[in-house]
Amino acid sequence: MSTAREQAKQFIEHQRAFRLGTLLTESSHPKTARLSQVIQQDMLQGLQLLLDVDEEIAPSASRVFAAREFSQLVASMTRAFNEGRKVFFTGCGATGRLSILLEAMWREFWQRACCAFPESFASVSDYENRVVSVMAGGDYAMIKSVEGFEDFTQFGKHQLVEAGVEQGDVVVAITEGGETPFVIGTAWQGLESGADVFFVFNNPADLLCEHVERSREVIEEERITCLDLTTGPMAITGSTRMQATSAELLVVGAAMETALRNILHGCVPENILAQLDLAQLDCDPGQTIDYSALMEQMVQQLRQPSALSALGQFTQFEQEIYEQQGLVTYAASDFLLDILTDTTERSPTFSLPAFRKSDDKISAVSWAFVKNPILETAQTWLHSLRREPRGLDWGAEVYARLEAPASIQADPPILDNAEIHRFQIGNERDESRFDRKPNAFILVAVGEEVSTFDKHDETAGEVNPIRHQFEKQACDYDRIATLCVGPEAMKHPSGRMFHVPVQLPSSPIRLWEHLAIKLVLNTISTATMARMNRVIGNWMVHVSTSNKKLIDRGTRLIAELSGLDYEQSCLRLHETMEEIKPYKNLTRETTSPVALTLKKLERG
Repeated sequence: MSTAREQAKQFIEHQRAFRLGTLLTESSHPKTARLSQVIQQDMLQGLQLLLDVDEEIAPSASRVFAAREFSQLVASMTRAFNEGRKVFFTGCGATGRLSILLEAMWREFWQRACCAFPESFASVSDYENRVVSVMAGGDYAMIKSVEGFEDFTQFGKHQLVEAGVEQGDVVVAITEGGETPFVIGTAWQGLESGADVFFVFNNPADLLCEHVERSREVIEEERITCLDLTTGPMAITGSTRMQATSAELLVVGAAMETALRNILHGCVPENILAQLDLAQLDCDPGQTIDYSALMEQMVQQLRQPSALSALGQFTQFEQEIYEQQGLVTYAASDFLLDILTDTTERSPTFSLPAFRKSDDKISAVSWAFVKNPILETAQTWLHSLRREPRGLDWGAEVYARLEAPASIQADPPILDNAEIHRFQIGNERDESRFDRKPNAFILVAVGEEVSTFDKHDETAGEVNPIRHQFEKQACDYDRIATLCVGPEAMKHPSGRMFHVPVQLPSSPIRLWEHLAIKLVLNTISTATMARMNRVIGNWMVHVSTSNKKLIDRGTRLIAELSGLDYEQSCLRLHETMEEIKPYKNLTRETTSPVALTLKKLERG
């Protein structure tokens, strides 16, 4: 067995492709350089710093919307839909969850439209299945990261083939950094299969070409269309779950929505389209929506005193619970997938306990969780994804054929649907969420859900079932709250009320609701962790080291904060990783080897 010194040497000498410190997304943002200090002293000023970086999304998006490449993406999507072909969104980690969300947004529109207007949509009902998401590790990885999966190009190629990519389809390969091997693999497989391929990333193309060979090969391939969404460094160094994926949701979501407008114009009566938030089709079909201006307005509204105050109060609410070793459980319906994304991404970002399976009584309970108050788990997955889950059922022979590391071949991860259903996000009673105090049950309502959930007159039979079941289940918890995101607040909230006022423009795929809840939760969860000392400056010191990119990030963080050079930092990190390995499955809490290394260095 190799020693920590040998492992560090191997990483330094043979994994240079994963040394990404030169990339903009891995750089420290000057605006938030003192975030941890500022937010401890002044909550609202700290929140302003986070939103300062969100302000950089709109100008970048404006440049992309005006570019030829965006028009090509819309045209290819429109052609594929009209010809009965498919559009594949591929991603890993945060972009994998984004890909799944985009598919769910597309499916939700068609299910809603076909249900409300069956005759008008009868001829186009099959469009629902024309968007497919492919996430590294399958849908299981949406909940819990699959260690190392993103590091292998061949895994991406194989998953896309299994998803059914064919000639004439469109592949939109989305990677925040522009260098993820899995996503790059899907781009190459798309070309091999005869699909139109688009490569979406958030670092300057010239910088990627200079420093990352695998990225340069894709970017310089003339048959691949690149969309450079560079916004700058993230608010938290390397945390691309924030501005990078927000920009990708905005741009790729806008392209999908524009293609939807294109295929529906002339196919469905205009008066019906108006009822589905497509009233703008009454105008010239070539009319465009200023998505970047709408994004700018949304961020500005979140910066207003009333919104900032609500964000600060909610952050304080969660912080107090976590500091007392308590738990938070969100209750949601249509936006459960968005909340699940934020809560699961907190785990690798800040080394928090991941979601725990229902029959696991040993692992630590996740600090935050999400449940649907009215549906059982299987139905909740179906409602949230708008389809059955797509787990992976790969055996050792598949991993051997893909030349996976020996450790994976010897012990293949279980990633199938049965494993996914072991995460009980439905209405089943889960004592682990409230058997220790303090604990909180929080109803989340976004946009139009607010008025729907607000029905409370039992005598008139107008009690919303979600609200009704939430209040019944709330009896198990000792703190109850309601979080409303949108123009209106509930008139009759359950428990303590938090309202983040923000206008939500009409959108057939509810794009602005999804963007709003993402910005709100990203800000709250990051601010909470910063106030709990899991951020130093704007570095996430409790980062996990579950893949090669994160080992590099952890090494750079140690070097930045300790003054050691890269090689010494890498050695110290590997020593800690080796030291805690025997205890990895014995402890109920999650330990970040990066944070532990820094503590050891402080002690000398």
